[in-house]
Amino acid sequence: MAFSQSLARFSISRFLPSATLRPFLHQASKPQPSQISRSVSTALTRSPAALSIRPQLSLQVSNPENSAALAMGGVRGMKVRSSVKKLCDGCKSVRRKGGKYVYIICSKNPKHKQRQG
Repeated sequence: MAFSQSLARFSISRFLPSATLRPFLHQASKPQPSQISRSVSTALTRSPAALSIRPQLSLQVSNPENSAALAMGGVRGMKVRSSVKKLCDGCKSVRRKGGKYVYIICSKNPKHKQRQG
């Protein structure tokens, strides 16, 4: 009787992959991402050390000169266009990099900077 059962298992396992015989084995070995994040967040909120990890709110400005300069006008990039055009009377056309590119540089509005490419 034991011989016939082992023969039956052998013939079944030869035709069916092992995943179909044990479908829940693969799912149980890997925890789901939501379970991991839930367990980590639960552990962090319940531990007393988690209170020291939280960020502190700071209303102090480190250097008022730097923050004023950034608020006035930060560093802006250049628009790359196939045909550049002067957008206001402060815009001027400049050739740079050996005459390869035509740049539009504006003294009034930094948003008008363009490069022909």
